[in-house]
Amino acid sequence: MTKRALISVSDKTGIVEFAKQLKGIGFEIISTGGTSKALREAGVDVIGISEVTGFPEILDGRVKTLHPNVHGALLSKHDDPEHLKQIQDLGISPIELVCVNLYPFQQTISKEGVSVEEAIENIDIGGPTMLRSAAKNHEYVTVVVDPEDYESIIRQYKENQHTSIETRRALAAKVFRHTAAYDSIISQYMTDLAGEKTPESLTLTYDLKQTLRYGENPHQKAAFYRKPLGSAYSIANAKQLHGKELSYNNINDANAALQIVKEFEMPAAVAVKHNNPCGVGTGEHIHEAFSKAFEADPTSIFGGIVALNREVDRETAASLHEIFLEVIIAPSFSEEAFTILSGKKNVRLLTIDMDGDGGKTDEWTVTSVEGGLLVQEPDTYTLDHAHISIPTKRQPTEAEWESLKMGWRVVKHVKSNAIVVADSHMTLGVGAGQMNRVGSAIIALEQAGEKAKGASMASDAFFPMKDTVQEAAKAGITAIIQPGGSIKDEESIQEADRHGIAMVFTGVRHFKH
Repeated sequence: MTKRALISVSDKTGIVEFAKQLKGIGFEIISTGGTSKALREAGVDVIGISEVTGFPEILDGRVKTLHPNVHGALLSKHDDPEHLKQIQDLGISPIELVCVNLYPFQQTISKEGVSVEEAIENIDIGGPTMLRSAAKNHEYVTVVVDPEDYESIIRQYKENQHTSIETRRALAAKVFRHTAAYDSIISQYMTDLAGEKTPESLTLTYDLKQTLRYGENPHQKAAFYRKPLGSAYSIANAKQLHGKELSYNNINDANAALQIVKEFEMPAAVAVKHNNPCGVGTGEHIHEAFSKAFEADPTSIFGGIVALNREVDRETAASLHEIFLEVIIAPSFSEEAFTILSGKKNVRLLTIDMDGDGGKTDEWTVTSVEGGLLVQEPDTYTLDHAHISIPTKRQPTEAEWESLKMGWRVVKHVKSNAIVVADSHMTLGVGAGQMNRVGSAIIALEQAGEKAKGASMASDAFFPMKDTVQEAAKAGITAIIQPGGSIKDEESIQEADRHGIAMVFTGVRHFKH
């Protein structure tokens, strides 16, 4: 019996050569629409799909392969006498190989200004149906969705006159992953279109960006997946220019650094260690910003991640080169800067499009728990959204307001319980992840040392006791910003008034676990 292959592809990469190779090993080619036209123009004889179905393509091509003559050919068991008799009686010839890829829905909705009508027209119906039929029947049918697999399939046919069951099973699994991902993107688009925030089921899809050497620790396997249509301003869409392969911890810390640097429009530099900022600085230019970030904690920055929101110039590169850093992230590196920094073979240099999303994203964050997922909106709340009140007798000065804003921008990115001591251009002390708030305050104030005098303090959540204000007063803090809302707020207010500290309530908490 003559072997038959059905080819219908939107991505025509390598398809002409693949079809010619199939013809060379004895296949008849059935094809549809644009694929049929492309193959014929390349000199490949094809059987039109209407010749197989006995029915014309209708509804502007919406219906062409949804027919028993196609799906009977794909789903029949080649060693089942009853199946063979049925298709023979109906004049159906089995199809042994299916090569299909789908309408470019993802690429269509990626285009600026795409209409809903255009998006809907790029939802493929017949393609996924053929793929699923062939993949279900993979014991007999070879199904291919990825041009990367063309060469290995031809090789197996030439060597063995067929593909192995192991190959067909692996290809079928790839097909079901592919159609599931395709449907996931469509379902997300339709869910967003309908304005639903928490649908009854959540289907997510991600593409493998890289397999990692290990996870948080060497005994843990790990991989890095990228979200289709995800934020351009993200570590997932970074371009690595130099250095060793990124590790699991590098990626996690780089993401934390990026989220903080997004808070600033003026030149800013952020140093991160173990998912917490150890130094944040701003300045008139990027070298000044980095100098302040380094000055904030010259010890903890060792072996850390640095993110900068301006091009790295020669002067900044020279300063960065003096420190052992794992990763440096920036929108770009000048030629001189790259020459300096690439002198260290291991440091990872990454560029990211920091204008791609305007620095902001509406992607919900996803956190895994055993047996499930937690999803939530990103914490994009700023002081512009806050309901500011000042319960103390003294109002913050203009200079104190600038330092309060600096601390507030950073504290929401510090692991709770979180306290940040800051002036108007840099962090001075960071207290992170302690089991009580005063413990975080003591760490931050001790790190700030004498610089705490006249500085401001930011807290991610309210003060349950007045003890944090007492520690702040002892260190010379003159202004505090916190959410308020404790049943003992009045005690903290009175303690602040006793020491002449201005206190700002924002009415919003910034927990980060």
